[in-house]
Amino acid sequence: MAATDPRPDVEPDFEWTLPGLHLGFDHADDRPVRLVRLATGPDAPSAAAPWAIVDVITPGEHRARNNQSLLHSGAGQRLRYVDHEAEDDELRVRQRDPRTGLEVTSAFRAAGPGLQLRHTVRNGSEREVVVLSVSSLVVAVPEGEHELLWGESEWLAEGRWRQRPLAELLPDVNVPFHGQYSRGRFALTSHGSWSTGSVLPTGVLVNRSGPSLAWQVETSAGWHWEVAQTGPTVTVGVNGPTDLFHQFAVRLAPGEAFTSVPAGLCVADGGRDAAFAALTEYRRAIRELRPVDARLPVVYNDFMNTLMGWPTTERLLPLIESAAAAGAEYFCIDAGWFAEMEGNWWTGAGEWREARGRFDGGLLAVVDAIRAKGMRPGLWLEPEAVGVDSPLAEKLPEEAFFRRFGERVEEAGHFQLDLRHPAARAHLDETVDRLVDEFGLAFFKLDYNTNSGVGTEVDAAGAGAGLLGHTRAFRDWLREAQGRHPHVLFENCGSGAMRMDYHVLSVAHMQSTSDQQDFRLYAPIAAAAPASVVPEQAGNWAYPAASMSVEETAFAMTAGVMGRMYLSGFLGDLRVEQSSLVREAVALHKDWRHLIAASTPVWPLGLPGWDDEVVALQLDAGSRSLLAVWSRGAAAEVALPGLRGRTVEQAYPIALPQWAIRGGGGVPVLEVPAGPAARIFTVR
Repeated sequence: MAATDPRPDVEPDFEWTLPGLHLGFDHADDRPVRLVRLATGPDAPSAAAPWAIVDVITPGEHRARNNQSLLHSGAGQRLRYVDHEAEDDELRVRQRDPRTGLEVTSAFRAAGPGLQLRHTVRNGSEREVVVLSVSSLVVAVPEGEHELLWGESEWLAEGRWRQRPLAELLPDVNVPFHGQYSRGRFALTSHGSWSTGSVLPTGVLVNRSGPSLAWQVETSAGWHWEVAQTGPTVTVGVNGPTDLFHQFAVRLAPGEAFTSVPAGLCVADGGRDAAFAALTEYRRAIRELRPVDARLPVVYNDFMNTLMGWPTTERLLPLIESAAAAGAEYFCIDAGWFAEMEGNWWTGAGEWREARGRFDGGLLAVVDAIRAKGMRPGLWLEPEAVGVDSPLAEKLPEEAFFRRFGERVEEAGHFQLDLRHPAARAHLDETVDRLVDEFGLAFFKLDYNTNSGVGTEVDAAGAGAGLLGHTRAFRDWLREAQGRHPHVLFENCGSGAMRMDYHVLSVAHMQSTSDQQDFRLYAPIAAAAPASVVPEQAGNWAYPAASMSVEETAFAMTAGVMGRMYLSGFLGDLRVEQSSLVREAVALHKDWRHLIAASTPVWPLGLPGWDDEVVALQLDAGSRSLLAVWSRGAAAEVALPGLRGRTVEQAYPIALPQWAIRGGGGVPVLEVPAGPAARIFTVR
């Protein structure tokens, strides 16, 4: 069957159709339920080839076929159809394994243009069953010319995307000659408690002759996704924590159940940008928004390239003055507000009480100064961390911390709280409630600066299951805190973006996209951020400095405009022309922020390479768009064929030289000068 054929070569036994989505399934007495059709509509081409919808691995039986992937599980291949039902936006399919007694209910929930999938495994037998992994998503695609996109990441170098033909990653080994499936696969796996510390939980499979797929794993614990050659098809398998990679196991007594981590899946009738556009709208659909989130305020934070964790009244008051003058609406006091002037604030953190002697007149006087300038106050908090020298380390019970092999887990001078424990949760509830009541806070920056490892063995069959339980409890805690304080915004920051996943981002207000302090290196991070997070959550730092030229100042501010403006820097030290550029960028961002919140990302020059000399990002809001172009090398001419026939005009900065645009009604050609320099254009 050609990849563009609108109908599958297997007739579905039942179908499910919603606006923008059409799924077909089949089943038989000798095989499990298979997804045989996935398309944007009944007459659209299918992105799916027939394949079983779930895999389950147990200790007694792993895979039913020798391979290196998590596909073809023995229990998964024995599952047989029981029934299915559809209600509103969710389809549920139930199957049963007659040997183990495991019952699996697969839930397909429509969210925007995509699907959120979960699988619940229930022990229907009369004996205990151990489960080592449950897939979140399995989908095969028809034959075709595929390209795979994946993201690599690390501290200060987040979101470095790769795109390569799948044939280069999965070599042709002449499988028909050998009479069996290939055993190779391309895989990404998280490590430890930084869910995005080395690789990203998102992938895109572009089909040059048919629809494309995009997926993401939605967990702050362990995850693994892989793409395998399975006969004439290519199969994508997405998992949360597994025994093989994350020391995960869960014991199910008779009647007990476990639900996999969610996975998002989008199908798009187009290529890379169409797939990411669908994923962006899916991410918006799964967010739990509150009225306060609609403000999309400009936040100033005193950390980046500024106080770096050492706030005092003397240092903060000039920053408050200049931040308000620049147009900031919130002011967040970052790390160090709780630390004595002498000693190690890192290892002593945990009780989150105002430091003695740090603030003249107390911290409340500084907060009052923030409010007096028309801004709302915020504080930095690292809720899951307790310093090894903190009194709290001795007050809480041992079971309230991560433990392995009978020892409390320590990482870089911090202990890790386990929010499954009521004492840990009560401590954080008291902390947030007290700080909000005492200081009238409207913003928390929630940080997570240590990778605490594979997890905890307390009340868990495997350490990876302990980590999963904690991260689920953390999300629950955050949702409950927001319920008690509906006017307070909560930022997700994981040592920059080391925990940037939609398990937590579905309930957080915004996400810091990096700790990178070199403004030249921030350009590819900011430009790639919308591949991982919706633009209105992408907290891109804008930190101008007096040492910068006016061109460098505009370069530094451009990142903030193209996401969520996150201001920092000694703004009061800037020259007059620099201050003007800052105010202009803030004003432009405010004019566009609600359109940005309705935009989808486009990369006119491709997803940025770390060393690319010219980097571009377009935020497409339909008839209007913002286009940012950063120059980091020699002068160049850049053609923009995706903007053929559209009007491109420079919007920022107004006072600096215009970049020449040629092309008339055809393809615009932009004359980019030597860098560092940047411009923002409107596109109509």
